[in-house]
Amino acid sequence: MESTVKNAMVRTALVSMMAIVPAMSFAQSVSNNNGPVTRAQVVQELIDLESVGYNPASANDVTYPEDAQRAMRLLAEKRAKEARLAQERQQQGQVAQSGYGAPPAANGEAGAPAAVSGGSN
Repeated sequence: MESTVKNAMVRTALVSMMAIVPAMSFAQSVSNNNGPVTRAQVVQELIDLESVGYNPASANDVTYPEDAQRAMRLLAEKRAKEARLAQERQQQGQVAQSGYGAPPAANGEAGAPAAVSGGSN
């Protein structure tokens, strides 16, 4: 009887550890990639997520992961667009400072003799 209880306790402990280890390793990988996250960074991330429509106050336990993931995708798209626009503005600033003007259009059209329609009355 005593060994059955010990076996059950050992199994329970092993199952618990198996559930905790992946979560801990994920948390470590996130912190190792970006370093420690400050409270200000977390608050800013929440503000950024809210800027794309995420509302944590109206979160539903059933739709929580999908809502948060959708907001994260939208935020990534927004940041990519902002980065692209900043790069274009930087390139335009470099052109303005160079004195050579804008680069030629990539799809220019060559001229050809005008076709005259000969109409006889």
